[in-house]
Amino acid sequence: MAAKKALIFSLVYYPRFIGGAEVAVKEITDRIDPEDIEFHMVTLRAGASLPKKEKIGNVTIHRIGLAREKGFLFALDKYLFPFFASMAAHRIHRTERFDFIWSIMANHAGFAALFFKLFNMHTPFLLTLQEGDPIGYIMKKTRLVSGIFRMIFTHADRIQAISKYLASFALSMGAKADPVVIPNGVDVDRFSRLVVGSELELVKREIGKKQGDIFLVTSSRLVAKNAVGDIISALAYLPENVKLLVLGEGVLAEDLKQQAKSLKLDERTIFKGFIPHDDLPRYLQACDVFVRPSLSEGFGNSFIEAMAAGLPVIATPVGGIVDFLENKRTGLLCEVNSPRDIARKVEIYIRDKNLRDEIVDNAMHMVVDHYDWKIVARDMKEKAFDLV
Repeated sequence: MAAKKALIFSLVYYPRFIGGAEVAVKEITDRIDPEDIEFHMVTLRAGASLPKKEKIGNVTIHRIGLAREKGFLFALDKYLFPFFASMAAHRIHRTERFDFIWSIMANHAGFAALFFKLFNMHTPFLLTLQEGDPIGYIMKKTRLVSGIFRMIFTHADRIQAISKYLASFALSMGAKADPVVIPNGVDVDRFSRLVVGSELELVKREIGKKQGDIFLVTSSRLVAKNAVGDIISALAYLPENVKLLVLGEGVLAEDLKQQAKSLKLDERTIFKGFIPHDDLPRYLQACDVFVRPSLSEGFGNSFIEAMAAGLPVIATPVGGIVDFLENKRTGLLCEVNSPRDIARKVEIYIRDKNLRDEIVDNAMHMVVDHYDWKIVARDMKEKAFDLV
């Protein structure tokens, strides 16, 4: 029996852009037998050095756009993506004859998939919701094309959401059937494997961790919704041996550095910048507590990764976080926009070792049982990719 063929629409992808959605696509497709499903993808080229066509893992990538990573031309590419991607998809479809299409998020990729679907009504359309921005912000951003935006949901033959929060969003937008909730996951083997002592010591020296230091760590895009500034402010309420390692890049990087400096916390705040996903376990295991006081969250891969690495987690009860974080069982919940409450939760972990160890153990068992990418890929194959 010939393999089914699927065409993925994703605004960005490896190797230039690696966020939760991109990690999810690669982890899932890498675990699907190519003899079962053959994956293709249309995405932005985002760099003149990238080939227009190549294979990454189990996905054949077709890149389009004006080949600029930043600036005006890249911004223009993003807005033109729905039109050029749908045209490219029509061209590729003539030779590949796709059995279904798959949109990663209801953003530019969702519009591209919709435009393709309108001219290929018999081709099943799978929509995955990975959105991390607040729903209000998404609706405001799409208000001028709200009718067409809603069509992404009403024309999808199946919707897979990574959290109950996003599933309810899909229903409010007119989804034809109850969305399938399949969360993101983590490579449990890689993140839970203990980093050898000598390698761990190298990382500690690199980040300046000394004997007696307690390191908080956050891994995220440095954007408003991830509220990294609240963690920096929380340091003022904590002893001087408590420091913060910030892993990630984003538009607020310089503002956050200036905040740390103005609060005289710059020596306790280490900005490491972008860290390749494969290197994250080393940095997580060199630290003591993972903190991300999100203002909104579709799911939150970073929390699951930290749990798999054996770190206790502090998070806010927003969006999809509440699907996996139960207060005092698999983590500690803090108030939104409250540096002082973040500090209180850090102090609980420092003071109550028994509770900390219990939370770490509970979280690890939960991740192993429900959030391993092997489980997620199996569920995607059985509950999302079975459109044809």
